[in-house]
Amino acid sequence: MTYYHSISTAINVCLSGKRKFLSLESYFISLFSNKYIGDDAVNIDKTIYSKDAFFEDVHFKKEWISYKQVAQKAMFVNISDAIAMGAKPKYALLSVAMPKTISKKEMKELADGFKNIAKEYGIEIIGGDTISNTKLDITITIISHAKRVLYRKGLRDGYLLAYTGHLGSSAKELKKLFNLGKIHKKSKFVDIQLRETFIQRALPYLKAGMDISDGLFSDLEKMTALNRVGVKFLHSIANSTGCSGEEYEMLVAFDKRDRKALLRRAAQSRTELNIFAKVSRNRYKNRCRAHHF
Repeated sequence: MTYYHSISTAINVCLSGKRKFLSLESYFISLFSNKYIGDDAVNIDKTIYSKDAFFEDVHFKKEWISYKQVAQKAMFVNISDAIAMGAKPKYALLSVAMPKTISKKEMKELADGFKNIAKEYGIEIIGGDTISNTKLDITITIISHAKRVLYRKGLRDGYLLAYTGHLGSSAKELKKLFNLGKIHKKSKFVDIQLRETFIQRALPYLKAGMDISDGLFSDLEKMTALNRVGVKFLHSIANSTGCSGEEYEMLVAFDKRDRKALLRRAAQSRTELNIFAKVSRNRYKNRCRAHHF
């Protein structure tokens, strides 16, 4: 999840003792380090658990989008984590902190947004919590099932790297909103197109993967750091493309021998697949400003 309004000054590197971290966020996560942490979601016996937050004045402003759109996007960004692991979401737990000034009509808009996306993906909302707050803050837990789990780990020298869809539009739409402009209801900022069909069809050929939530370059840094490898770009990618967060496309790795098979799966699911780099032994350094703290 990308933080557009960081609660602290963004830092690219944090040092703690002799160990180097990508950010204070990665340092904090390391304090809970165990065998389950490090991917988009947690796999326990092929039951996949994921949780993400969607907070007012952190991820969105109330003036930008409707209550229904807020709920829908909160669902999308959480479902994306399940899909990134090769899982099919089944259940959702909602925690919604609402301002005391919220009306019944606005509550219904929120509920409709949650229910619409849940129905679209075959998810049953089974519970959660509601509390009073000064603003609208949402956290969602998604429980999914997977026959085969796709992890971030698994990169090897020579593997090809690709991303789905088109990157960069989410940042452009965000800029419009900051400039008090309006965005279309089909804007990628609110109407996210997840890649579940492609991932399910391509799973036999994928060696590693993750969703692109913090931007291609930032998420590539996470994946390469975890695997202790680097990348060699096959062509240049503009910062406006590589640094755009909240895209929720997929970053995947595969063996070059499976290139034709993977491109066929992409065509079958009408998914644009952009092969942009290959795994190498050099060190990769992200050149984007940190979204988190």
